[in-house]
Amino acid sequence: MAVESGLLQLCNLINIRAWNILLLLLVICYVIYVRYGTPLRNVPGPFLASVTRLWKLRKILSGDFEWTNIDLHGHYGPIVRIGPNEVSIDDPDESLGIIYGHGTKFTKSPWYQASDAPGQHSIFTDTDIARHARERRLVANSFSMTSLAALEPYISDCVQVLETRLFELSKENAVVDVGHWLQCYAFDVIGEITFAKRFGFLDRGEDIGNIMNVLDGFLSYSSWMGVVPEFHAPFTKLMSTFFADGAPLESLRRFASNVVEKRQASETSHPDFVAHFLRIHNQKPDQFPMSEVYKMCMVLTGAGSDTTAIALRAVVYFLLKSPDKLEKLRSEIDQRDMAAEVSKPVTYSEAVSMPYLQAVLKEAMRLHPSTGFTLGRVVPAGGVVLLNHFIPENTVVGINSWVAHRNASVFGEDVESFRPERWLESEEATKRMDRYFLEFGTGSRTCLGKNISLMEMSKLVPEIFRIFDFDLVDRKKPWHTVNWWLVKQTGLLCRVRVRKNSRT
Repeated sequence: MAVESGLLQLCNLINIRAWNILLLLLVICYVIYVRYGTPLRNVPGPFLASVTRLWKLRKILSGDFEWTNIDLHGHYGPIVRIGPNEVSIDDPDESLGIIYGHGTKFTKSPWYQASDAPGQHSIFTDTDIARHARERRLVANSFSMTSLAALEPYISDCVQVLETRLFELSKENAVVDVGHWLQCYAFDVIGEITFAKRFGFLDRGEDIGNIMNVLDGFLSYSSWMGVVPEFHAPFTKLMSTFFADGAPLESLRRFASNVVEKRQASETSHPDFVAHFLRIHNQKPDQFPMSEVYKMCMVLTGAGSDTTAIALRAVVYFLLKSPDKLEKLRSEIDQRDMAAEVSKPVTYSEAVSMPYLQAVLKEAMRLHPSTGFTLGRVVPAGGVVLLNHFIPENTVVGINSWVAHRNASVFGEDVESFRPERWLESEEATKRMDRYFLEFGTGSRTCLGKNISLMEMSKLVPEIFRIFDFDLVDRKKPWHTVNWWLVKQTGLLCRVRVRKNSRT
């Protein structure tokens, strides 16, 4: 019996070792195939990136993927393999148009699936080109300059409320988190123009309804889950089963639906986005059901507030770090002010006519774009040749705005310098820079809210800098950033003072 037992144990041990060896051989075969057996074998990049998505997942979890992406292109060149089936591109010429141009058949990558409920889509996440085009046409008029012009007075109200808060803070001589107040401004503008009512962030200076925290949770979740989107549906179900609040996306959906319902119950004639969306719904309920109204409001609330706040922080930060540029901007503002050529607050049309102001806004967004991942697209049937490399169908390719905006052949050798003048030196150079300026995306997926964001920024920046001085608490200490798809900043700590002789 002892002998038989010993033999049985030996056989079991041999079987276990055989299975381990077989598993190891399968792993080795897989690694060899994905690294050397596909058409992507000649695309340079880190070895681990070519064999497992875990490499990219680890880099994203570090919160600074934008710099990783920049360093990769600096080391490997304009085309880099960042996954077994993913390639990062830096090409302002042919590749840009092929991937993102109008009429392209490149669809959004699976990464975007984690930014929506499983099986659902929104105008941001939709991978169906034809469906996206139909839905975009339905709402496009709501984002026209004619529609936005009717909303400008409400943005002006928010500018003046922030101005009042800054006056109050200047009297306290306390350290102020200016970045937080800019986020409050961006949120209240979205509340005003979307739901006909400010959320109240500027009044209280607090995270109303914990929505800022919810959005941060949603962004962090979608950023890493997008790398492994096949786990998004089961994880969402698990969260919904064991936690009352469910996934962050569900909290955001409830927030948007509650605010929409309150807006429907009001009798205001405010020309807000909910009014636009409800009108579309009433006219074409089959094409634009109430679920689409909620989705559009979610996109506006989330992306609209965060991206504008990020851009505003960048403008303030880089100006405070570059006193000569700030002085030049103030000179432009003060000259218009003394000549009674600007209103109080500045109108959008007046702001657009200030060339240096517009150059400052663009340069800040160039140096610190809101998004920090590649704008992934799936190669269509038949594959494509990019930068002399054949890229097979179903490969994900994309350009990261942080990489694009540091392309020296487009923006000059001083790409790390904050120099607004680069946008004013040559019409030809400006056109080339504009083409590779990806802050709002490009092609058919260009951000619908682009003009809203530009209006918010154009009205606020000249107003606060003609009235206030912002003194960085520690000029030598850089701010802190974290990249969860959106590259958000913290640490814009200042003391606020009213400018001497300011025309308040």
